[in-house]
Amino acid sequence: MSPRHLLGFLALLLLHGLACEEAGLCRHEQGDNMGATHEPLRRVVDLHVGEAVNVTLANGEDVRVQLLDLQEKADTLRGAVQARVKVRVRDQEAWLPSANYHLPQTVSGVQVDCPITKGYYRNTGQDSWGLEKDARLRLWPAGSPWIEPGTYTYPAKQRWFATNTQMANEPAFVDITPDVSTERIYYHDQLDIGGTEGMVDVVAAADGVVIVRGEQARGDISSFGYKPRYDRVAVLDDRGWLHVYSHLRSIDSAIEVGKRVAQGDPVGVLGKEGDSGGWAHLHYGIMARQPSGKWGTEEGYAYLWEAYQREHKPPVLAVARPHHLVMPGERVVLDGSRSWAADRPIQRYEWTLSGGSTAAGPRVERRYEKGGVYSEILKVTDSSGNLDYDFAVVQVFDAERGKMPPGIHASYAPTFGIKPGDPVTLAVRCFNTLDGAAVWDFGDGSPTVTVVCNPVGPDGSGPQAPDGYALTEHRYSRPGHYVARVEHVEGTGIKSTARLQVRVGLD
Repeated sequence: MSPRHLLGFLALLLLHGLACEEAGLCRHEQGDNMGATHEPLRRVVDLHVGEAVNVTLANGEDVRVQLLDLQEKADTLRGAVQARVKVRVRDQEAWLPSANYHLPQTVSGVQVDCPITKGYYRNTGQDSWGLEKDARLRLWPAGSPWIEPGTYTYPAKQRWFATNTQMANEPAFVDITPDVSTERIYYHDQLDIGGTEGMVDVVAAADGVVIVRGEQARGDISSFGYKPRYDRVAVLDDRGWLHVYSHLRSIDSAIEVGKRVAQGDPVGVLGKEGDSGGWAHLHYGIMARQPSGKWGTEEGYAYLWEAYQREHKPPVLAVARPHHLVMPGERVVLDGSRSWAADRPIQRYEWTLSGGSTAAGPRVERRYEKGGVYSEILKVTDSSGNLDYDFAVVQVFDAERGKMPPGIHASYAPTFGIKPGDPVTLAVRCFNTLDGAAVWDFGDGSPTVTVVCNPVGPDGSGPQAPDGYALTEHRYSRPGHYVARVEHVEGTGIKSTARLQVRVGLD
C-alpha cells in the first residue's frame, strides 16, 4: 500500500470508527470491513486476461473462475466504449456484457456479472471504480438474491423507469455539451434515476449512519471520491458501504450527521441541484472497498432491480435501454431483450418506430438519416395479457450543422395511484437551444398543449434555474396505459422527442 493510500486508509478507519462508535455499530473489531456488521452476498475479484482464481462464495462453496478474453468496441462518434468479457466458471464458458442494464447470469451453477473493464478508462479522466486489472467480476451462489432481503429499499418513491435514467457504463447524454469532439467521456458509473423536480421523495436505501448532510461531514471523506455539498447526503451502512444521494432539492430535517437512519426513512426530495446538468434526477451511488484496496463504485443496478420487484411485484417490466448516440446513417440495434416477465417467457415484443412503422421481436435494426432525438416505443406483453412500455432514446448527430440536436427531458408526477380525473403534473425542459417551446400530446385524444420552458445550454439559463421546467396539468378521464409525447422542433426542423408511460386506474 502506498503512503498516500495508507493515509487515506487510516483516515477512513478513524472516520468509520467514530461513526460506528457513536451509533452503536462497533460490534466486532474493525479491519478492512470498516466496522461492518455483516458481509455482502456477492464476492468480488479483479482479474487480468488469462488469470484464474479460486473464490469462496457466500454459501461456503469453492469455485474456480478465469477471465479468458476481453472485447471492447468504440462508437464512431466519440469513441465511447462498450465491453464484454469471456469467463470460465468451473468448466463452463460464457460471454458477459459489462453493465449497461445487464443483470447477473448463471454460469455453471454460479451467478456472475462484470461491472467494469479497464477499457472504460481509455478516454476518460475519472477513476471511480478502483480497478487496477483488466476486469472486475462479481459472484453469487445459484439462486441467491443479489442483496440480502430485508436490508435494502428502492430509494425513489416512484415507478420503475418513470423517465430517463443513466446507469453504469452508459455514456452521459450529450445535451449540455455541444462539442462532441472532446477527448474525455463521462461514463456514468453510478445510478441516475430521473424524476419530477420537487415531487419525488428520496428515502434511505439501507440502514446506516449519516456521515454527510449538505456541507456538514464527519471527518475527511475525500478518499471516497466525494466532498460535502449543499445538495448531498451520505450514509455508511452496516456492510461498510457508503450510499450517496445527490442533487436533492431539499434534505429532510431529521437527517443529522452521526445519527442512524433506517431503510425507508426520508432523506430528501429529488431535484436538479449541484452538478446535475440541469435535469432533475437522483444521483445515487454506492462506494465499497474493492479488491485493489481502493474505494470504488459498487455497481447497483441489480440491487435496484431486485428491491423494486420485492416492493412492488410488477408482473412485467419493459427495458429498451441504454440510450444510443450515433451519426446519421449508422446502424442502430434497438434491444428489448433485457425485458422481464414473472410468468416467462414474454409473449410479444412490439415496436412502434418514428415515422409510424412497426416491428416485432426483442431486437430491431434501424438507421436514422436526419439529426434529432428519437424516442422509439417498446411494448411487451406476458402470457396473462399484462403489458408494459419503455422507450429507446436515440440521439443522432446533426451533421449538417456539426452539432448535437437539442436535448429534452420529460417527467410526470405522481407515478402511482392515478385515478380517472386526478390531476397529473407533466414537466419538460430543453437543452442546447434558445427556443424552449415544446408541444404535449397526452396520448388520450385530447388537444395538444404548447409550453415554453427555460432551456439549458449556450446562452440559455443556468442548470439550477428554479423555473427551468415548464409544468402543465392534465386529467385522464378513463383507465388505461397512456403514452404521452412531448416534442421540441427548432427552426432548422431538427426534432427532439420524449415519451412517458402514464398508468391511470390500474393500481
